[in-house]
Amino acid sequence: MSHASEYGRQPLVLLVEDDPQDALIVEELLEDSGLSVRLEWARSVDEARHSLVRLRPQCVLLDLGLPDAYEFSALSAVIEEAGDAAVVVLTGLAEEQAGLAAVSAGAQDYLVKGRVEAEWLGRTLRYAMQRKQAEQAAVALHAERMRAKENERLERGLLPTPLLQSMPIEVASRYRPSRGSATLGGDFFDVVESDDKGVHVVIGDVCGHGPDEAALGVCLRIAWRALVLSGLTGATLLRRLERILEAERPGSDIFVTMSTLILESDQHTVRIWRAGHPGMLLHDGDTVSLAEPAHSLALGLPVPADWHEDVLELPTGGGLTLYTDGLFERRLPGAPPRWLGEEGLLELAQRHAHLDGEGFLDALIADVEEVTAPDAPADDLAVVYLRWRDRA
Repeated sequence: MSHASEYGRQPLVLLVEDDPQDALIVEELLEDSGLSVRLEWARSVDEARHSLVRLRPQCVLLDLGLPDAYEFSALSAVIEEAGDAAVVVLTGLAEEQAGLAAVSAGAQDYLVKGRVEAEWLGRTLRYAMQRKQAEQAAVALHAERMRAKENERLERGLLPTPLLQSMPIEVASRYRPSRGSATLGGDFFDVVESDDKGVHVVIGDVCGHGPDEAALGVCLRIAWRALVLSGLTGATLLRRLERILEAERPGSDIFVTMSTLILESDQHTVRIWRAGHPGMLLHDGDTVSLAEPAHSLALGLPVPADWHEDVLELPTGGGLTLYTDGLFERRLPGAPPRWLGEEGLLELAQRHAHLDGEGFLDALIADVEEVTAPDAPADDLAVVYLRWRDRA
């Protein structure tokens, strides 16, 4: 009954029917229906299971009265294995209510044996396949909307509104998910002004990307804000965050790079504690340079770390751009493989040093994406620009 070689890529219909005479009738009706399909025949539920896995048909025409089935067990078994296939059930003349019940149980449609005409059969199968596609599209759309809502919730947690009161500091930020990913990763940042007018900043990166890493990033970001507002800073703050990380992470192999800074109210002094995190860009007028404060190990590694304070002096009206490694760990086009790196990032940044924060970040990220190999994987990235405003 297989017509695979004759019909090529035509839709495949799997008929599950134990009666050879009924199977022959279905085949003849299909030939007269005008619906061009391939037809395969399975004689039992068990044979149908194997055929569904092997053939992956677009439609299943299922007799509910199979000898190895009880009530709706055949339908349940077929739906379980059918995947993307539409299911149309066949019932006897006295079993039309069973057909309606089958539709309620997940079938796309039903037909009553003895009342089926060729045109009706073709139209029913065609509509069933279209209905199944519409159902799948609706499910996919719902899943995408739920994913978008989840991303919105995670984004609010990872990328908060800076908590500033009176200090004249410009803050701009950007986030990009990894290329090809629909979910936020574990990059996070925060900016908080303390009661002594210091501006505290954190940027961090949970290794990996996905909802678990994003949730952990949210946890650490909120913990950092709470601890900073309670007066903790520096190495003490990092040790407390490492304890939280070890308690909350899904596995012992998860670590976090982080830089936490205090921009003092004199608008020149920056105190920095760096835990395995990349460097930063230093803005001085219309110039940009690369700053590499002293650093120690990332949080969560099985080796004790000792985070020491380093001090950076900002020029008058100066500022900083902090970033995660997704901004510069990118492969460039051509062979052999070459990487952008922080020196390459600096070269791009110097082109746009004259711009304000928003313009600088947009131009820098656009340049990074332009020079990156289009087929190369790209990690999540977070970027934060901070610059003291002119009081005059």
